[in-house]
Amino acid sequence: MKKMILKITKFAYFFTACFVMLSIHAHAYIDPSAVTYIIQAVAAAFIAIGALITVFRHKIFAFFKKGKKETEKREIHVKEDSAEDSANE
Repeated sequence: MKKMILKITKFAYFFTACFVMLSIHAHAYIDPSAVTYIIQAVAAAFIAIGALITVFRHKIFAFFKKGKKETEKREIHVKEDSAEDSANE
């Protein structure tokens, strides 16, 4: 636990030091409409990533379900074939 706290502290110190040393003071104005575009772009990226994950999740589940259904169908056909064979004898 102490090692984890030490690692977190080192990371926080390094991040803060880099942020302070590498920051540049810019006297700039961000137009509210520009902020709106940025928010829309970020929201679109999150929605696209969510849709991508959902599509691939459904494809993966369908792949595993298809394999399971084929196994069940084979078992049913084997049982029916063996029942027909014993009835014909």
